[in-house]
Amino acid sequence: MAMMSNPLEEISASKSPDPCVLVIFGATGDLTARKLVPALYNLSKDGLLPSHFVCTGFARRPKSHEQFRQEMFEAISKHSRSKPIEQGIWDSFSEQLFYHCSEFDNDEGYEKFKNFLQDIDAQFGTRGNRVYYLSTPPSYFPQIVDKLSKHGLLYDPEVVQDRFSRIIIEKPFGQDLESAIKLQRELESCLQETQIYRIDHYLGKETVQNLMVLRFANAVFESIWNNKYIDHVQITVSEDIGVGTRGKFWEEAGMLRDIVQNHMMQLLSLVCMEPPVSLQANSVHDEKVKVLQSIRPISPDEFDNHIVRGQYGPGFVNGEPVKGYRQEDNVNPQSGIETYVALRLFVDTWRWSGVPFYLRAGKRLPKRATEIAVTFKEAPGVLFNRALGPENANTLVIRIQPDEGISLKINSKVPGGSCLIQPVKMDFRYGSYFGSTPPEAYERLLCDCVLGDSTLFARQDEVMASWKLLTPVLEYWKHTAPKNFPNYAAGSWGPKEADELLQKDGRTWRYL
Repeated sequence: MAMMSNPLEEISASKSPDPCVLVIFGATGDLTARKLVPALYNLSKDGLLPSHFVCTGFARRPKSHEQFRQEMFEAISKHSRSKPIEQGIWDSFSEQLFYHCSEFDNDEGYEKFKNFLQDIDAQFGTRGNRVYYLSTPPSYFPQIVDKLSKHGLLYDPEVVQDRFSRIIIEKPFGQDLESAIKLQRELESCLQETQIYRIDHYLGKETVQNLMVLRFANAVFESIWNNKYIDHVQITVSEDIGVGTRGKFWEEAGMLRDIVQNHMMQLLSLVCMEPPVSLQANSVHDEKVKVLQSIRPISPDEFDNHIVRGQYGPGFVNGEPVKGYRQEDNVNPQSGIETYVALRLFVDTWRWSGVPFYLRAGKRLPKRATEIAVTFKEAPGVLFNRALGPENANTLVIRIQPDEGISLKINSKVPGGSCLIQPVKMDFRYGSYFGSTPPEAYERLLCDCVLGDSTLFARQDEVMASWKLLTPVLEYWKHTAPKNFPNYAAGSWGPKEADELLQKDGRTWRYL
C-alpha cells in the first residue's frame, strides 16, 4: 500500500541536522528527567540526532558527569516510550552527556562553560553550533540570555553565518500582555526573532501536526470546513490529576495562563486557519496570527456570559477520595485561583462567522483527555432527522491524548425489519494502524529546532495576540473575587455554570 508522507515533514526531511551542542539550563529539574533526555535517547535510537552531537546540563547543584549520566539512565528507564534501554545505544548516547555546575548569574561559571564548550567542539566536532534550552523558572530567562550574550555564547546571525545559536523557551512567555512585551524586548536586545523558539509541546503531538493534513489534504473535510456546515466546535483539555506538588506555581499561574493562553489558543488557530501559501514556517504562522487577531474581544460587562472559572473541592477520582485545591500543599486556604476555565469565543472571519467555539480546561476532572470535536449541522429534517436530536449530529473528533487518533460519528440503520437509527463511530488510531507508538512531542520539537525549522513553535505575534485577548480577563478576575469557590467537586466535569454556558445556546458539552 502506498503511504503518503506528512507535508509538515517536507522541510525537515529535506535537511540533515548539523552538528551541535544542546545545553539544558535547569538540568536537575523534572522536565529534563521526564521529557527532554528520554526524547534525546529515542532520537538517538532512531538515528535522528546529528552524527556529531553533545547534550550538557547546566544547573546549580554540584555533581559529576558520571552522576548526571546515572540519573539520566534511571530517568530514561522510567520515562522513555521505548523500553527497555538498549545497552549498546545507551553506551554510545551516554558518552555524549555532560554536566556543568554554575549559578545562573555567575560570570565565572559562564566563562568556564565557554572554555568547556570549546573543548567539546574540538573533541566531538560540534563546530560551535549551540541550542540552549531554558528549562528554568521564567524569571531567569532574561538573566541567562544576557549572560550568554555577554560571554560570546550567542551569535548574531547577520555577522556569524558559519555556525548558529538558538534559544528554546518553555512557557509561560510572560504573565500577561505587558510582561510578555517586556520579556520580548529583553530577548531582542541579545537575539533575533529567528533565534527564539517558544516551545508548546502540544504542537509536537502527532494529531496536532496532522490537523493541516486532515483539513487541506482531504476534500471531504475542507469543502465543508465552514459556517455553512459546522454548528459549533468544542476543544477540551481535561486532567484527572490535581496540582500535586506544584501548588506554589499554580497560585501564580492558574488555568487561563497555564493552558488556555498557549495550548488552547494554538489548537484553535490550527482549526480555524486558512490554507497557507506554503509550508514554510512564516507562511503557517501568518495564517495562525490572522485567526488569533480575528477572535472577537469580550467586553468586561460580558465576561460572565462568555467565561466561567472554577476551582475543585474535595471529591472522588477513580473511586479514591482526593482533597480540594485549597487543601493542597503550598496553596492559600482562601485561594481564588482557578483550576477550571470554560469560554465561548467567536472568530469573526468569512469562514467562521456565527460559529461558536467552546473551550474548557480543568484539573481533577473524571479522566485525562485532550480533543477537538467538530459538530456538523443537522441535515434538513425531511426524512430521518425528525427522529434524531442534536446529540446524534455528525461529529468529527480529533483526539490529541491519550489515544491519538480521529473518529467520525455518523448515523446508521440498525439491522432488522424496523427503521431504527443509531449513531456509529468510525475510528482511526495512530498506534494501531501504523503499528508503532507515535513519537513523543518533545522528540519532534527538539529535532526541528536543531534543523532550524520553527513551524511547530509559537511566533512572538501569536503569543502577543493571545495575551491581548485574555489579559483583560485576568485583570477583571484580579479585582473581582469569585463568589462561590470551590464550585465543583473533584471527579466531576466542572461547575454547573459551565453547563449553563452551552445550555443557553441550546447545546451541551460532549461526553468524553
